[in-house]
Amino acid sequence: MLRKYRLGLIAFALLGLGASLTALYVHYRLLTDPTYASFCDVSETVSCQAVFQSAYGSVLGVPVAAGGAIWSALVLALAVWGMRHTSSELAGRVAGYIFALAIAGLAAVIYFGYASFFVLGQACPLCMTMYVSVAGIFLVSAGAATSLTAIPARLGEDLRTLKRSQTGVTVAAAWLAAAVALIIFFPPQPVQTVSTAEAVAAAEPPPERAIETLTPEQEAEWEAYYDSQTPIAEPALAPSGDVKVRLVKFNDYQCPSCRLTWELYRGVIAQYEKEYPGVFVYDSRDLPLEPECGLQLNHFAACEAAVAVRMAREEGKHREMEAWLFGNQSFDMTREEVTGALREIAGVADFDEQYEARLEDVRADVALAQKLGVTGTPTFYLNGIRLPNLRPGYLDFAIRHALTKAGVTAS
Repeated sequence: MLRKYRLGLIAFALLGLGASLTALYVHYRLLTDPTYASFCDVSETVSCQAVFQSAYGSVLGVPVAAGGAIWSALVLALAVWGMRHTSSELAGRVAGYIFALAIAGLAAVIYFGYASFFVLGQACPLCMTMYVSVAGIFLVSAGAATSLTAIPARLGEDLRTLKRSQTGVTVAAAWLAAAVALIIFFPPQPVQTVSTAEAVAAAEPPPERAIETLTPEQEAEWEAYYDSQTPIAEPALAPSGDVKVRLVKFNDYQCPSCRLTWELYRGVIAQYEKEYPGVFVYDSRDLPLEPECGLQLNHFAACEAAVAVRMAREEGKHREMEAWLFGNQSFDMTREEVTGALREIAGVADFDEQYEARLEDVRADVALAQKLGVTGTPTFYLNGIRLPNLRPGYLDFAIRHALTKAGVTAS
């Protein structure tokens, strides 16, 4: 009978390990590549990105997925090696140890599942796969464990037996080394602190654009893609009057990918604004992922940040305010921090008095995004054509190609 239980534990542990490692890969790509689109971002309410980039995606800077991988690997090692002699009394006790791990795992699943479904309002497919794995391990180990009351008394003896086994020590050492390496070497969520003076300096875009040059084949491929698309018939996205090319970004100041695209694209955008004033226009629209603005996520200062940039724009300081917000981006940013920076950067001291009225303008952008079917940030449109995730070199060529199609000659 224990043999069947052992196979079940191995299967569920492999399922959990696979889901956790895949989640780690997705989390890593989200941290390091703003052009990355996760395969499990299905809709506004089914999204891995929304969960991984929330405050519930990491604990003390360590991705929750890393904990899932470490936990699953430990269960797998215990089931494969510790329960290898299924007819022995030890195998039943090892199943009891796995049951104890499963209780802790189930508690974590209940907590993070509640946060995902009821706080964030998101269903993460990879997370749900892990939930199934933990629940399966809990049920199977409960059936396989024998003499649970005797386990505490035998723990010391079992550890001494482990120390006498060269294979057991090697397996334990390999698991521990992998766990430590995963925690140490996985890139942390960027946390920066930028003073208002530094934000003013950072508002100026880089003087030169150090971007890739596309090959003729890549240019032809992009032209074929762009020319095959039908622009969305929405005036807010379309060029009009003297404006021939309009780039629109739906943005959230607490969104890590929005910060990364700001860092990577701002030199490209600034160059075209300089070369084609009034002809090329960059339009940043607000999509704060905060309930106050109509979207269910836990960026609880995103609405305040959006309003602050709008107020700063009237003082000609919106670029500085954006630089401060992205430079100090964190999930626990507070309203007081935002208003303090706004006061120092733009001299705006009546934020609270203006807030509710300005919030309606932000909600209008949110309504526009929902009308267009925008499900996440950042999302870009070029002359009404929704752009896929692009590297800076592709964005540069996309704008240049749109200008050429509009009949604008090089300045």
